[in-house]
Amino acid sequence: MPGLPESAQSAQSISCPSCAEPLEEGDRFCGVCGTDVTAPLPASGADLPGTGPSGNGSVASGAGNGEFTDPFALAPPQSPAGVPGQSAPGRPASADAPAAPQPAAEVTDPREELLAGPAPQGRTCVACGVGGVDADGYCEHCGHAQPRLRDHQERELEGVAAVSDRGLRHHRNEDAFAVAATSLPDGTPAVIAVVCDGVSSAYRPDDASAAAAAVGSEKLLDALEHGSPPEQAMHDALLAAAHAVAVLAEEDDGRQGPHHNAPACTCVSAVAAGPVFTVGWIGDSRAYWVPDDRSTPSARLTEDDSWAARMVSAGLMSEAEAYADERAHAITGWLGADAVEIDPHTASFQPEGTGVVVVCTDGLWNYAESAAELAAVVPADARTRPLHCAQTLVGVALDGGGHDNVTVAVLPFPATVGRAGSEPA
Repeated sequence: MPGLPESAQSAQSISCPSCAEPLEEGDRFCGVCGTDVTAPLPASGADLPGTGPSGNGSVASGAGNGEFTDPFALAPPQSPAGVPGQSAPGRPASADAPAAPQPAAEVTDPREELLAGPAPQGRTCVACGVGGVDADGYCEHCGHAQPRLRDHQERELEGVAAVSDRGLRHHRNEDAFAVAATSLPDGTPAVIAVVCDGVSSAYRPDDASAAAAAVGSEKLLDALEHGSPPEQAMHDALLAAAHAVAVLAEEDDGRQGPHHNAPACTCVSAVAAGPVFTVGWIGDSRAYWVPDDRSTPSARLTEDDSWAARMVSAGLMSEAEAYADERAHAITGWLGADAVEIDPHTASFQPEGTGVVVVCTDGLWNYAESAAELAAVVPADARTRPLHCAQTLVGVALDGGGHDNVTVAVLPFPATVGRAGSEPA
């Protein structure tokens, strides 16, 4: 499959006079250090050096899935139709559990920052403490860029939680996520998590991930509530998310130059319902299974659409050699208008014991690549404290260097949600 070409640097002739960050035409302030680039740099300007994105998530030609070597086998799932109304093992069925789908308790749309209006009146600059903040998010006094809403986000519902962080090297967060709770037609509660990673070499990667997370979760919820099998619902949701990202390429506002790639992102999602959980993905964002009983093996549940995985699958390199190569993270599958073929991957699992499903971007698994390494840093109480688990794993990535945006969602299994429609904890 022909791949998305490497993005050429946009034709820019200007850069920040303070930190040398590349600027786009029409920029008034530097997005990293906040310097006013429309006027000469004051001699007493604030010393706010910064570094731009390191360019993760490049794309490569070709197709194919890599193998992973974690020694783990899960029992094949029972048909969901064979377990109507079954509650999570160890929990009695709720007497007042809904017998029909209820409105989903979904968290705020990941696109909320993009759709937000002017900054609230009275907001004060975090740098100088004097100036107000304009609608573009910059101080009207010193020009310092204010923290974005997406720099750090946390969400928790009963039965699922997620955390996303900009990291320590990127100037913005290009990841996005959505978590939600609902119920199947037979009343079985279900929770979902959708995690997306914008391709940094593409145009508007943050918009791409936000659109994919919002549309993918909405489609997944609707399909589950109307009785679609989880794998089919996951497959259709990934296609809908891909379409939402592709549409962004048609929304060129005049800023996109001829050398820009179309908006693109990767996506991984998970559904926990009854005795089965289902994962779906396109790209190199991953899902892992970590059991409560750490004497039993954990597992990586997804196979990367990446150059490294292709090399391993073809037997041309060992996994260690492939992932040490500078081309390792070049992806061979993504969501976007330039994707020649959209090929969603789905799989369902029915483990015998309890544990958590961890879905994440490569901002985490770069620091805990194998299932065993990830399990070693997952807290022992992850299933009962999923938000704390997600916070801990984001901390692992930041402590490791935080070279990339990092997003982690944790789904306790069996699902601990007592009924559909639960509010964030």
